[in-house]
Order: sequence, then structure tokens, then C-alpha cells
Amino acid sequence: MPRGASPKREHEYKELEHKFEQEGRYPGREEEVAARIVNKQRAEAGETKQPAGRTGTGHRRRNTTRRNKAS
Repeated sequence: MPRGASPKREHEYKELEHKFEQEGRYPGREEEVAARIVNKQRAEAGETKQPAGRTGTGHRRRNTTRRNKAS
């Protein structure tokens, strides 16, 4: 966990890591995935210096209106 994380987030991180190990999810990557989840939650709650930027799917349409080409 990064420095400055609250005890609540530290506890949450450890719980997630333990849960993933018990369930056999993300073998060898339990720490990484737990940290990513907690960091995302911190960003969404405004607990980080950087605001939560990309929390969606990463796909965004630029122009949603169709434009007719002039011939």
C-alpha cells in the first residue's frame, strides 16, 4: 500500500489479499490486484492527490452526431 493510506484502507487491502489467496484467484498477483482495487477506491473517494481520471471502460466516442459530406 502507498504511504498515506488510512488504517481502514490498509485493513481492506489485507482482507482482499487474504480473500484472493483463499479463493485461489489471481495466482501470484494477489497483492497487485488488491492494491489496484484499494487505490481505485481511494481515488474515487478523493483520498489521493490525483483525481480519479479513467474509471470507466476507456472507450469514448468523440463525435456522436453524424455529419453529411458535401459533394
